[in-house]
Amino acid sequence: MDSTTIQEISRLFLPSRWHYHYARIKLTVDPVYAVATDALAGTHAPLLDLGCGVGLLPHYVQARGISLEYLGVDNDIRKIALARVVAARGALRNARFEAVDLAQGFPTHRGSVAILDLLQFLPVSRVADLLALAADCVSAEGRLIIRTGLDDHGWRTHLTRAADHLARAIRWMNAGPRSYPTREFLVKHLEDQGLKLYFTPLRCNSPFNNWLIVARRS
Repeated sequence: MDSTTIQEISRLFLPSRWHYHYARIKLTVDPVYAVATDALAGTHAPLLDLGCGVGLLPHYVQARGISLEYLGVDNDIRKIALARVVAARGALRNARFEAVDLAQGFPTHRGSVAILDLLQFLPVSRVADLLALAADCVSAEGRLIIRTGLDDHGWRTHLTRAADHLARAIRWMNAGPRSYPTREFLVKHLEDQGLKLYFTPLRCNSPFNNWLIVARRS
């Protein structure tokens, strides 16, 4: 995405300078928005974004010329409130944001699902259940798009965990990391749901052990 468009999206978060700089830095240096949008290219299936935060993804998707219905959910009421305000300022089309605690309920949905930087914040006992619910939402046209750290017991996993603890310490995240899935865990639980998985490293010259997983109906 060009710097002018990034600047336009970031300005929607003003007058908060903190959120303005956060949006600008994330859209500039974090590859997840580009690769997630690439994964959605060619489909118009509605998108459910689990753990949507302040809602940067739909702005990026719309700026790339992809038109689809969007529902972003997060358990952080403050982030949802901000996402709604910014969506109205940016004239996001067909986008809604809802405060949802996924431990208490799961949205009804059919299409594509994004789970970006969420799995590590869930108790181990809940990850498999969430993956099953998300996979059940994926239509024949849809995609399941996951960005997560993978636990391979290497030094990158330890640094990824430390960064997530820092996000909790500065109160950007309202929970600390619990665990990171292994590649084998994701393959087992998603292939059992009839999905074919594609893994791509998203380290991008960083020390973190981040991966993109895109799953489609077999």
